[in-house]
Amino acid sequence: METQTQQLSDRINKLETSATLAMAAKARELKEAGKDIIGLSLGEPDFNTPDFIKEAAIQAINDNYNSYTPVDGYAELKDAIITKFKRDNTLDYQRSQIVVSTGAKQSLYNVAMVCLNPGDEVILPCPYWVSYSDIVKLAGGVPVEVPTTIDSDFKMTAEQLEAAITPKTKMLWYSSPCNPSGSIYSKEELRALADVLQKHPQVVVVSDEIYEHINYVGGHFSMAQFEDMYDRTVTVNGVSKAFAMTGWRIGYIGGPNYIARACNKLQGQVTSGANCIAQRAVITALQAPISEIQYMIDQFKERRKLILDLLADIPGFECNKPEGAFYVFPNISHYIGKELKGQTINDASDFSMFLLEYANVATVTGDAFGGPNCIRLSYAASQEEIKKAMAQIKKAVS
Repeated sequence: METQTQQLSDRINKLETSATLAMAAKARELKEAGKDIIGLSLGEPDFNTPDFIKEAAIQAINDNYNSYTPVDGYAELKDAIITKFKRDNTLDYQRSQIVVSTGAKQSLYNVAMVCLNPGDEVILPCPYWVSYSDIVKLAGGVPVEVPTTIDSDFKMTAEQLEAAITPKTKMLWYSSPCNPSGSIYSKEELRALADVLQKHPQVVVVSDEIYEHINYVGGHFSMAQFEDMYDRTVTVNGVSKAFAMTGWRIGYIGGPNYIARACNKLQGQVTSGANCIAQRAVITALQAPISEIQYMIDQFKERRKLILDLLADIPGFECNKPEGAFYVFPNISHYIGKELKGQTINDASDFSMFLLEYANVATVTGDAFGGPNCIRLSYAASQEEIKKAMAQIKKAVS
């Protein structure tokens, strides 16, 4: 086995497996073995894709959309994305600034690969989405983690950003609403970060806004809306979360021309254009008013209240109140170093595995998100599943 590993590249041997996908696979394995596992590990809405979007896909099949697509996306889809950016974010982009990819994850990978050289530093406010760090490393970059706490609602301050910047800093990556904490950066908070970045014109910002519409407080703001940050910000978005289209695999960026052109060039050698049927369906999705998907957002808000109320009743779970997305990221330091059912809990990974074994609930360790004293639970599950999962967790830790 070791010889086989030696045949592989250092790049892949050093790459971590996605913690969320690994836990989902483990949960599936246990389910297949007959265990009644409740999956709160994946960030996947439990809704079906809305019918009006499915009908657009069926129409595209009947209209014989089956050929290679333009590498950076159909012109009509780019126009729908441009209209969406204008409508929702007051951002003006041209077609040449838009690149459609096979999911927002590919969009992020493209940007890292075209912007980073070996040794370039990328600032990641912790907690961050699980794949940021490894995508940066794959591109030869160096992740620079900036720890945050529940007290700051898991948001990085301007002072922390200033302290993290070095002559090697090339990029800042963040998500708002944040996966895993649900935190949202306000316009004022982003302006404070932008003021720091004005002193460091070499730093490019990646603003991941995939959870933009799953927002319980209103007032989503994009870094690129600041005139002095527009040419330095890549806005990443997609349809997986808000439209319940995870498997359709469509993401996109709006950004500076030179970065978009580079992403197009890279994608042309790696995957080419995204799926033709999915692209046609996304045109319809993005042209629809947000009111068409409001029912899902309302449901997520109800589930947020439910899971927070139930977690408040379990000792040792300390939570912030997420303003968006569909995750809670409780601090479980209370259990670290303790013994539960004869097992010593050394870290969040141990605690996550303990919950899988003794509560039959799949969660994800906070280690993977740069939050080593936390775990992530997704409430993109039914209220019945959430109630059952919280009852089983409470019983397991009591």
